[in-house]
Amino acid sequence: MSLNRFEQQVLDYIQRNPEERHYWEQKVRAVAGAEGDVHAASLSIDAALWEYVQERARVVAEFREYGPPPGKALVKRISLRNLAEYWLRMWVPPKRVKSGKTS
Repeated sequence: MSLNRFEQQVLDYIQRNPEERHYWEQKVRAVAGAEGDVHAASLSIDAALWEYVQERARVVAEFREYGPPPGKALVKRISLRNLAEYWLRMWVPPKRVKSGKTS
């Protein structure tokens, strides 16, 4: 799994902050349980991560460059989908596939 520079920065920040990590572990597990498949879950987590970064950009210096300029809306969005998929693999047990065998 290859993360872009931004995803790696977010991952490093969350790993340094145990409360943030705990929040995201629970969030990823909840989304995975609520969504029908991994694809839909990764899209939901990606969107939640982007909202999180936008919020943190107001108070965390290392994310400021990713937040909107004062008084303006942010135009460019950076994907966090690889990070979302990585966390799904790390924190959510794979679903068991029932065998269709009959004896």
